[in-house]
Formats: sequence, C-alpha cells, structure tokens
Amino acid sequence: MRDVLRIVPLGGLGEIGRNMMVFEYADDLIVVDAGLMFPTNDMLGVDIIIPDVSYIVERQDNLRGIILTHGHEDHIGALPYVLKQLDVDVPIFGSRLTLGLVNLKLKEHKLRDEDLRLVDECSVLELGAFTVEFFHVCHSIPDALGVALRTPVGLVVHTSDFKFDDYPVDGRLTEVAKLEAYAREGVAVLLADSTNAEVPGYTPSERDIERNFEHIFAQATGRIIVSTFASNVSRVQQLIRIARKFGRRVGVVGRSMVNIVRMAIDMGYLDIQREELLTPEQMNSLPPEEVLIICTGSQGEPTSALVRMALGDHRHIHIRPGDTVIVSAEPIPGNEELVNRTIDNLFRQGAEVYYHDLFDVHVSGHGSREDYKTMIRLVRPRFFVPIHGEYRHLVLHAQLAQEMGIPPERIFVIESGQTLEFDGDRMSLGQRVTEGYVFVDGAGIGDIDEVVLRDRHHLAQDGFLVAIVPLDVQTGTLTVPPEILTRGFIDPEEAGVLIEEAQRTVRDLVRPGVAAPTLSVKIKEALSRLCYKHTGRRPMILPVVLEV
Repeated sequence: MRDVLRIVPLGGLGEIGRNMMVFEYADDLIVVDAGLMFPTNDMLGVDIIIPDVSYIVERQDNLRGIILTHGHEDHIGALPYVLKQLDVDVPIFGSRLTLGLVNLKLKEHKLRDEDLRLVDECSVLELGAFTVEFFHVCHSIPDALGVALRTPVGLVVHTSDFKFDDYPVDGRLTEVAKLEAYAREGVAVLLADSTNAEVPGYTPSERDIERNFEHIFAQATGRIIVSTFASNVSRVQQLIRIARKFGRRVGVVGRSMVNIVRMAIDMGYLDIQREELLTPEQMNSLPPEEVLIICTGSQGEPTSALVRMALGDHRHIHIRPGDTVIVSAEPIPGNEELVNRTIDNLFRQGAEVYYHDLFDVHVSGHGSREDYKTMIRLVRPRFFVPIHGEYRHLVLHAQLAQEMGIPPERIFVIESGQTLEFDGDRMSLGQRVTEGYVFVDGAGIGDIDEVVLRDRHHLAQDGFLVAIVPLDVQTGTLTVPPEILTRGFIDPEEAGVLIEEAQRTVRDLVRPGVAAPTLSVKIKEALSRLCYKHTGRRPMILPVVLEV
C-alpha cells in the first residue's frame, strides 16, 4: 500500500489572509506561503494574526522547504514568526522581488543568515518526494508565481493569487501555455484562489484603471496624493509613468512605502532613480501642480501616513485645500470603519477625495468568476479544492467548478485545520489538526487568547472598579478604610453615592477569620450586584486584598 499525500491548510481557508498550506508525503513536508491576517474590529489591541504552526514544528525534521508565491503580507508576513519557532535551518524559496521583500522583513526582526534561494517560472526543485515547478501569474505585484507539485500520487497545481490580464503593468501574462501543458499531462488536484468568487465577469485590466488615473491627473490643479499598499509595486510603477506624462515629480511617504520603493528601485522594478524622488521639503515647496505623493494608509491604519495627514498631525505633509487624494484600494473586511473615518477627515481638511465607492481607482489583483472558469477550463483537474477566501467564497467557487463539469464528489470545501488525504485515485477527509489564531500584540506572540480578548471587551464596554482592602494580618480587620477606584464605568462626578455604598459593603464583609481569597470572592460578588443595581452595568470588579 502506497503512502497518501496529505494536504494540510493551516490558514487562508474560510478567511481572508493568513495563507499557509502544508503538503506532506511519507517523511517529506513542504510549506507553501506563510501569511498574516489583520485583526477585525473586535480583536482589541491585537496587531496581527498568524497561523498556529504546531503541526510544522512537531515535524520540523521532515521540513524540506518553504515556498513563497509572492510578496504580499498575507503570504509572507508570518514568515519571521514561523522561523523563530523552528530549531532547524530550512531553505526558503521565492522570486526575486519576493525575496527582496522578505529580506526587509527579516531585517526588521533581526533575523540573519536565513537560507533564501531564488526561483523563477523556469525553476525546478527536488524536495524529498516532491518535484516543484513554477508558472508565472498576473497579480497586483510583480514576480507572482503559481506552484505545480509532482508527487508520487499525481500532479497538484496550486494557483496562489491570480488573474488573467491582457495588459499587465509589467507586460508579463499568466502562463496559459504551461497550464495547458499540465492539463495534457493530467492534473490530479487543483487548489485555486477563491477571493473574488462573488464577482461576475473578468477582473478589469490594470490598463483600465490607468485611464481613470489619467482622467483625475488631467483635472487636478493641486498636489495629488495617492494611498496604496506599500507592496503594490505595480501600482507605484503605474503612478510613476502617469506622473511623468503629466509633468509631475514623485515623492513617497510612510516608512514601509519608503523602504519598499527604495528596494524596488535598487532591484530594477521601478523606472525611477532614488535621487529623483522628492524630499519632504520639495513636496511642500514645489508648485502643487508638479507634485505627486505616494503614501501608505489605504486601510485607515492608525499610524499610517495618510491617516496622520487626515488628522493634520503628519510631521511633513499637511493637506491643503486644492489637494487631490486618491485612496487606491478597497477596504479589507473589518477595516471599513477606519477607511470611512479617514476619508471623512480628508474632506474636512479641504481635499478632493476619490475612493472605491465614488470612482474606479483600484482594480483587484484577484480574478473574478470568469477568470476562475478559465483556470478550471485550462487545467481540467480530476479533483478540485477552493482555497483563499471566506467560507461563502469557497462554496461559490465549488459551485462554479461543478458547473464546469467536475463531479460534486470530487470537490472538497474545507476550512483551515481540516486535512485532505489523496492516494492517486481517491480523496477523503483526514483528521483535523491543531490550527487556530495566534495573536501578536506588541512583543507578545501567542500570549493573547480568547479569554484575554473577552476581558478587553468587558473593559471596553463596561469599564472596571477596583476595591483596595488593607487588612491587619494579625486581627483580620481593616487598617484603613477601603479605597474604591473606577475607570470607564461611571462619571467620577456622579460616582460619590455609589463609592460610599461600595465602601460600606466592603467594610460589612470584613470579618476576623475570613481568609483573603474568600474575602476577595465575596467582595467581587457583592460589588457586582451593587453596580448592577445602581447602573444596570456590570464592570469588571478587581478586589485587591492586602495583608499588612
């Protein structure tokens, strides 16, 4: 009996971001992508979310390589955190721009001497039981790759993020001929991006969005400020080209934007020289009709350049009446409120603002339903697994595959943590593996869990009340009256009556012979009832019993 291929998604299925897929055969294991996800509004204080890689750590001696399909954060952002958990050296494969972005990220985390290996669409890797090939795909970043895995049980194609664009910014098309060649050979399993499974038609070309930018540039009389993802190197190149056409010079603002643009210039991905970039002084002193500023902040990130400009507290750039601001991105689910608030503040500053609801100033890097049909038609897989998307996207993509003639029993809609096993003839569900959100909060990695988040919600919604109770360790009586402190619970000016009654309640509970832990429980229960009686709210009660 031959071994089975195990397909183990550790993120990216049933959610947007956190993309990580494990392929395992016998004693060989490879990983495709190591992405992060941005927190939703209810994840208070959380900076980013990364995959739980316990499955990989437990098998790290079998890990033959980590393959990165492209340089977006949802595909490479978790890599430093993953590497810190491994005790073995592992080769990391990626395209030229991808590794350039990875290098920046590893330097931020003070990780050195990692084994980074360059690949392109012509590369072939031998990694244990796997032979790995690549094919170029159009996406909203140069050098994006899909992956073809030759395994002992058949050929597996992993599209990563893709679309079919006849006029990409870098002039490089998705490799249709290679996909057709794989189909003639026989593709056992196709794992395909599902992000835009709700969107009809084909995703518009980057050329279409360029026309819209040119229309705005032609009308603008003041400075133009464009916010986009720092890693969207293709969009930055578009803007450089359009700026030259309309006689504008280019400056970049925002730490990540500056770092990535400089790196992309050095590697030849941007048609501009470092010395051509405007300084902050030039952005403010040149005639406004000669200035284009490209910055971060398209998702309303609180510390980003655009948000600071919108609030009027950026140290270099202040929005002036007559400035034109273009927010060239759609909000990531959960960021809508932040983006809308930023747009409102830009209008308050007197800017003319173009954004996704008002004008087509962004085109997705992901294919739409017709792109997905084209991929299935080209590859003609025996089995199909939709990946990368929330659950509804996976289901809609599965329905599309069925319409394209793939039998429903050969289509598997799974979520992160649910494994698949494939023996060359049959695919079936395997055991679930340890999988879940790992929260990164400042320097803390994984020390925030659902209990902590629940406490933060409690504090945010109802505030807290602290009762400080000093006891004489000999007599068990109060040494001084108890002190009651509140924050975020009740207006201090209106709290007098409640605090006095809370002090009386605590005094009445103090009895000789009552141990401090028991007294803490009694105080917590009594003050909770008291607060609810007075206010109808239940703040977090924190008794602090001090034995002195």
